[in-house]
Amino acid sequence: MASAGAQWRPRVLGDFLQEQASGRDALVTPTARLSYAGLLEKARQRAGALQALGLGKGDRVALLLPNGEDWLAFFYGAALIGAVTVPVNTRFKAAEIDYCLKKSGARALFYVGSFLKNDYAAMVREIGFGNAFDVSRSVLAGDTMKSVAVDPQDLLLIQFTSGTTAYPKGVMLTHDSMLRNAWAAGARVGIRAEDRYFNCRPFFHVGGSTLSALMSLVYGACLATLPTFEAGAALAMLERERCTLISGNDTIFQMLMGHEDFPRRRLRLRGGWAASGPQTMRAIIDRMGMTQVCAAYGLSEASPNVVMSDWREPEALRVEGLALPLPGVELRISDEKEIQVRGWGLMKGYVDDPEATAKAFTPDGWLKTGDLGELTADGRLRMSGRLKDVFRVGGENVAPAEVEEVLLSHPAVETAQVIGVPDARLGEVGYAFVTLKSGFSVPEEEILSFAKAKSANFRVPRYLRIVADFESIGMTASGKVQKAKLREYALRELGH
Repeated sequence: MASAGAQWRPRVLGDFLQEQASGRDALVTPTARLSYAGLLEKARQRAGALQALGLGKGDRVALLLPNGEDWLAFFYGAALIGAVTVPVNTRFKAAEIDYCLKKSGARALFYVGSFLKNDYAAMVREIGFGNAFDVSRSVLAGDTMKSVAVDPQDLLLIQFTSGTTAYPKGVMLTHDSMLRNAWAAGARVGIRAEDRYFNCRPFFHVGGSTLSALMSLVYGACLATLPTFEAGAALAMLERERCTLISGNDTIFQMLMGHEDFPRRRLRLRGGWAASGPQTMRAIIDRMGMTQVCAAYGLSEASPNVVMSDWREPEALRVEGLALPLPGVELRISDEKEIQVRGWGLMKGYVDDPEATAKAFTPDGWLKTGDLGELTADGRLRMSGRLKDVFRVGGENVAPAEVEEVLLSHPAVETAQVIGVPDARLGEVGYAFVTLKSGFSVPEEEILSFAKAKSANFRVPRYLRIVADFESIGMTASGKVQKAKLREYALRELGH
């Protein structure tokens, strides 16, 4: 089994799956409770079924499934025979599904007939994809799995980016890069075989696949998950399964702490990781009791984790998000303040897109993240925002993350998102969207006045709207708010 002090030895997913096979809990969902031995058996069954369909090493297998035992069994089963999983976002519509299938060169699609009010059966018929199987209606049968030689440098996953700022691109990741990422990040988090790790993230994003499923697999911990994230159901499972670890971004943690059931739930959380600003990190420790929570930063193109706190580091460093890169991963900051990465975790490129792949790297081989940050004297990263999200107010650069942190410090604000919109005099000005904590009611002007007292004038949003949630405006299934859709909404409101 993996241990934090060991050296990494390149392996494939099947090595860990067989190594962990035992009677210990591996996976808990609303409909299943599987041991590691049971999960291995399910994976072998799926592998045999894939081979019976004529699928094998190197073939791309698309999954349009919610989080659960089917998703993991297909993912692990495909890995056993060297096939490549193509996760499809369950919020995609027909044209987006069609794009992923064609771009990845998928030879088969496994889907559920409907989920989240989406009729996938109708969508599959609409796009005319022939080799598609509704797993909720058919039983896939096959002979015993035939052994296949799989190499650590073989592709494991084609991860389509969430598309918050652009059309999705298919990131090609290997067995070695994803498993090593799970191992290295898990050592920093301090995950142990006896842990019960609650996963909020969809498996079709690397926060769910690498940093939840594979991290649990590598260390032999139990993974608890739901088909989709809903704060009330998540709190209930956290209590029922006595979960000790959890992970997510700021929106997820804010939704958990803002839910009416939160004060009544008895949580046993020790730690995990969060991609959150200082205000939310402070609340995670003080209100959720996660004294060992770690700060994380990464992106799909890096498998995904780049920096992760060590759970034993001083609390102040973890709250501020000041974390060191994983061992063997290098960081630098460009003249434009962009974070750039080099090391073992980087993608093999974007599938069928050499032009986009070339643009993603500098001439000397560093990955351009599109994120802004700075390095401390001892090499810790402080992320400050998205390069593409930065807007200029009267010649001053404004990173939305900086403004959002101020808004989140207001006692009534639960979540905050800031974008730039056109302005005739200043070029651009800020437009903020906020949701309020349960039981609070404050006028928009009060929150703006609060921000004015804490920020330079150019950072204070010109406009602020209190909204019930971000679902109707635009949010990805991983809990990321889509800035592009917020901008479209704001421009319509302003009559542009």
